[in-house]
Formats: sequence, C-alpha cells, structure tokens
Amino acid sequence: MSYKEIIYEVKDQILTITLNRPDKLNAFTGTMMNELIDAYDRAGKDDNVRAIVVTGAGRAFCAGADLSAGGDTFNSQKRTDRPERMRPEGSAVDYSAEYVRDGGGRVTLAMFNCLKPIIGAINGAAVGIGVTMQLPMDVRIASENARFGFVFSRRGIVPEAASSWFLPRIVGISQALEWCFSGRVFPAQEALAGGLVKEVVPADQLLPRAYALAAEIRDNTAPVSVALIRQMMWRLAAADHPMAAHRIDSRGIYNRGASDDVKEGVVSFLEKRPAKFPGKVSDGMPDYFPWWEEPKYK
Repeated sequence: MSYKEIIYEVKDQILTITLNRPDKLNAFTGTMMNELIDAYDRAGKDDNVRAIVVTGAGRAFCAGADLSAGGDTFNSQKRTDRPERMRPEGSAVDYSAEYVRDGGGRVTLAMFNCLKPIIGAINGAAVGIGVTMQLPMDVRIASENARFGFVFSRRGIVPEAASSWFLPRIVGISQALEWCFSGRVFPAQEALAGGLVKEVVPADQLLPRAYALAAEIRDNTAPVSVALIRQMMWRLAAADHPMAAHRIDSRGIYNRGASDDVKEGVVSFLEKRPAKFPGKVSDGMPDYFPWWEEPKYK
C-alpha cells in the first residue's frame, strides 16, 4: 500500500514510520489516522519487521490535530465531508456508535495491539495527538529540540487517544494531572525528568540512537518472545492482582520451554555464539495466545 501522509520504509528488518506533512508540522488528519492504523497492522504481520522507529519529517514530530477547520475542528457534527455521521437535529447521541469514536484512540489501540517493539524518535514539537500517540510506544527518545504539550485544557477539550489510561501508567498520576491540568508546553529535559522519555540526545544523534536500540533487539532476541513480552507488560499493567501475571507467566514458561527457540537460546549461550531463533510471529505464537477477549467499543 502506498501512503500520502506517512513514509513506510523497511531497511535491515527495522521499519521507520515517518509522519510526512512537514509543511504543516506533520499535523494529524483523518488520512494520517488511517495510514498509521494500516501501517501498525501491516508491521505486526510482517516477519521481516523486527522493530519499529517512529519519527517526524522536518522540524516537528507532530504539532497536533490539523486545525484548518477552525472552531469546528473537533465538531464531528459539522464534518460535511462525512455526511453519514450527521444526526437528525434534536436526536439523542448514540455514544456507542462508530462515528463517536476518537481517531487518536483508534491509532493508539492499533499500536497497543501491535506485536513489534515501537521506539519513538521525537525530533521536534509534539503536542496534542502529537504527544498522546507516543504513549503506546515502548521507548521514547527525544531530541534536545523536542517540546511536549498535553494542551487539551487550553482548547476546551479533553485528552484523547486513550491517554487517560496510558499517561498515568507511564509517569504517575500526579505528573500526568499537572501536565494535563496546565496544558502548558514543556521542554525535553522536563519530559525526561518526568519519565515521559528515556533519553534526550543532540538532534544529530536521535535517529542513530533509536536505530542502535532497534538493532540490539533485532540482533539478540527471539521475535516470539519479544511479541509476548510486549503484550504481557502492557496488558497486565492493569491487572488487579499479581495472580493474573502468574497465570500468563506460567503458560509462557511451560509453552516456550519446549520450543525450538528456547533450545537455540540455551545452546547458543553454551556454545558462545550468536543465536539464530527459528520462531516467527506470523505462525509461531503459542496456543494460549491471545489470552484475553478483545473489548468492543460500545
């Protein structure tokens, strides 16, 4: 599939997704939403993709939603390009309808479900959806030029992209609330101190650092193990008791313990050579996976 507003490029088993509206500071649109959802789904199924790096073209990462519609930017009822979403005047809103769903949340749910590790290389301004779309990324590395802002309260709206779930889990409830209450834009060093990003590096070192981390994963790990670890960590973060984790850990150890990947991992270690793991995500996920029932929007 060809894309208009993102670039999808796989090299040496590392996928780079680049938000590509540099003249608009990579502002988020419906087209970008659909392309990102497709890209994460596509990458999850491709055994030639071992890790994903996400960045922005030009001087911004993503300046938030495209505001070209002015005051009606967030008013779905005024979206004349999608008349099927219009309701008869005076009728009640069916909040379970698909047309109510937030576009940013559709993207972050696609990221959440992806079976490949996602590394953010945040090169510049990242506000609104530009920062909330980063939250399901597993590691975020920022350029010294990056700026972040959960600006929703300053636009009279609320955080989207399921960020009320992701953000407190990443930075803690107090930091999440302070950033969202104030809506202020803050520098990369504050993002680092608050736990939003793992590292801050000079601009010319941003992509090399992200690719180095992706290559470390690619060169040393079993793809099926990484896919399972990603889903275990994210999904079990909300469990109400460690027994939930113990159940899934036990299934994983039991199932994977008899796998060819584990045999190779142990033998290669004993023989002091790089491992060559045979398992593939496309057809090698264990029989207990998925262990959850995917919730529906309603």
